[in-house]
Amino acid sequence: MPRNRSTKIVATLGPASSTYSRIFELAEAGVDVFRLNASHGTQAEHAERYRQIRAVEETVGRPIGVLLDLQGPKLRVGTFAQGPVALKKGERFRLDLDTTPGDGARVCLPHPEIFQSLEPGHDLLLNDGRIRLRVLSCGPDHADTEVLVGGNLSDRKGMNVPGATLALSALSEKDRSDLRFGLSLGVDWIGLSFVQRPEDILEARELIGDRAHVMTKIEKPAALPQLQEIIRLSDAVMVARGDLGVELPPEDVPGLQKRMIRMSRQLGKPVIVATQMLESMISEPSPTRAEASDVANAVYDGADAVMLSAESASGNFPVEAVAMMDRIVRRVERDPLYRRIMDSEHPNPEATTPDALSAAARQIAETISAAGIVTFTATGSTALRASRERPTVTILGLTVRRDTARRLALGWGIHPVWTSADIENFSEMVERASLVASQEGIGAPGQSLVVTAGVPFGTPGATNALRVISIAPSDDTPPLEDATRKPVLEPV
Repeated sequence: MPRNRSTKIVATLGPASSTYSRIFELAEAGVDVFRLNASHGTQAEHAERYRQIRAVEETVGRPIGVLLDLQGPKLRVGTFAQGPVALKKGERFRLDLDTTPGDGARVCLPHPEIFQSLEPGHDLLLNDGRIRLRVLSCGPDHADTEVLVGGNLSDRKGMNVPGATLALSALSEKDRSDLRFGLSLGVDWIGLSFVQRPEDILEARELIGDRAHVMTKIEKPAALPQLQEIIRLSDAVMVARGDLGVELPPEDVPGLQKRMIRMSRQLGKPVIVATQMLESMISEPSPTRAEASDVANAVYDGADAVMLSAESASGNFPVEAVAMMDRIVRRVERDPLYRRIMDSEHPNPEATTPDALSAAARQIAETISAAGIVTFTATGSTALRASRERPTVTILGLTVRRDTARRLALGWGIHPVWTSADIENFSEMVERASLVASQEGIGAPGQSLVVTAGVPFGTPGATNALRVISIAPSDDTPPLEDATRKPVLEPV
């Protein structure tokens, strides 16, 4: 049955959520896409989690998306000879390439690419932004800085360089290994971290090909001047507020979130809002009111999905966190204000037949009070165009490709169904749309459906047909020879 909401939920798996029974509970509580975080855990652990996700998918009988989130390059200082040092405001501190353990005056920064990109006046952030340094002078192998905000600095703490575009690939050697691993598993999405420029996405696409879809994480200020081109080249976008909030003033992040959501919607790309959404539920059974408002605001902004990280991966209340997020989303979507916001911000369709038909499908469905919009899609582009319109009815995304059905699990308002039976003519299209809509609980006999497809059938990206049909009584519809639902399996 379709979920009683349009905005999707992404949840990260980890030590608190790796068993079949827990993953099943999370899926039942509302998870549409599971995230495997390559920054934590081994490849063997992620392979087992992937296996359990697919077993749960068979049991629940609906497509579940899987996102492998790459770590990205990690910039870290070296070690200290006598343990942590205390940096005080106004003091001088040197970063260099000397691998000798550091002290209160200097430490190794084993990343020559950083020194190549620095200029006097650049700020450097250490230990998740707790310590701030300003570059006074620099060369190809060192930077002399002044401590603006002090604190304790210990071995291998991370560094952020918000004021520079670094000469680093978005894919480290670890990322390349994890990417090969994820593609061999068959994950649906690859989360690309540390994106600074459009070329980073093109580099990843050369390695990925058509084996998975690229989800670009916007977490570096260097990406913002070319944001539109970066989103255009992506298959989906994640507003990664954690690292973005380290490198930018906190007051800048809310406006950027809204800007990125709006731009992604205009370009027809699914967009996720992530990081610290229900952070207190790592240790508490209920969120703060501010956290509930944060989730709600992302939904009001029109995000395709909201995401849980540590709350579901390592927290004490993973299922409760998903259930809470599900309730918040449902409550927002019942608010008349939410509908007014969605209706006031329909992106202008491009001057193409598929875009024109997708806009028309929404308008017709609302005018005639149709039970739903049915899209026959090979690549998912037809369903995602319908999703961009934010219709008031469910979008039934029918596809003969499992990977497409799993990808569409992320799309706003889309209820994806995989069916192995090809459509060859309009008569079969009408029968299949009517049958599956009835089976999936979208409408009752006699209600209307607005159907979009491409003719000839099976031609990717060729949406050129729109038809209004009525759901036939179930006994008038021939049985589906290859059921769209899967058999229930025993727990693995």
